[in-house]
Amino acid sequence: MDFLNIADVSKQYDGHLALDKVSLTIPEKSIYGLLGPNGAGKTTLIRIINQITAPDSGTVLFKGKPLSQNDVSRIGYLPEERGLYKKMKVGEQALYLAQLKGVSKSDALERLKFWFEKFEIQPWWNKKVEELSKGMAQKVQFITTVLHEPELLIFDEPFSGFDPVNANLLKQEILALREKGATIIFSTHNMESVEELCDEISLINRSKVVLQGNVAQVRAAFKTDTYTLTCEGVFRGEELRHCEVLSSCERNGATTLRFRTPSPNEVLAQVMAGHKITAFFEEVPSMNEIFINAIKGSQHE
Repeated sequence: MDFLNIADVSKQYDGHLALDKVSLTIPEKSIYGLLGPNGAGKTTLIRIINQITAPDSGTVLFKGKPLSQNDVSRIGYLPEERGLYKKMKVGEQALYLAQLKGVSKSDALERLKFWFEKFEIQPWWNKKVEELSKGMAQKVQFITTVLHEPELLIFDEPFSGFDPVNANLLKQEILALREKGATIIFSTHNMESVEELCDEISLINRSKVVLQGNVAQVRAAFKTDTYTLTCEGVFRGEELRHCEVLSSCERNGATTLRFRTPSPNEVLAQVMAGHKITAFFEEVPSMNEIFINAIKGSQHE
């Protein structure tokens, strides 16, 4: 089922075209990567989904119906620029924000107790926000974002300020939220996280969608039939048919090959006839490489 459908959305600010007929469809119970360089239009699109601003043209359908102000309570938004009140106590503020989202005080206290114990921040309940580290404040804001159990979650650079251990903790929680039924929009510059978390992506540059699709399919589409093969001893290019030797290192016996055949089986058979293969894998481009190449390509169109 299409959970959120955005069709031909455009938005202009003071002569600047922030979004130019942007279309994307977010499946239910998926993690959808919204990617792009700074100034591409991602924040404008997120603001439109959150009903902070309206598009000049185009439509946004939420579960098949036009998105309205009444749907805001079904959305949880963690912005890149954090918005906690520094002088308020952590627990007091978390309780206040939960009640703003329609959660009763008793339910909010119960849910907050669960999350504070899970994130091991119980001792900070009566501390002021200004006393928290950036990572600790990020945990509190994550909790206030998910506490009302929204159907749609929007995370904008959620790992900012986290060390690797806590970033991994948050990744596991995001995956768990999807398993429980949430649909998630995930905006980040960290392409490694995109590969780990996202089911599908849209890459926006200069107000337009320049790349879109399932993450595995996108990576497969950018494959160059490049393989890395490591064997004991060095073999020469003339020993191999159907491939080009890109590099060879006598120190560690690693040779990188680009195959000119749909299947590497013939080449492997040739190599194995005289050498012991210790490693062999296809060099599928990372999302980071794809991101850079797609942005460069769109700038020359």
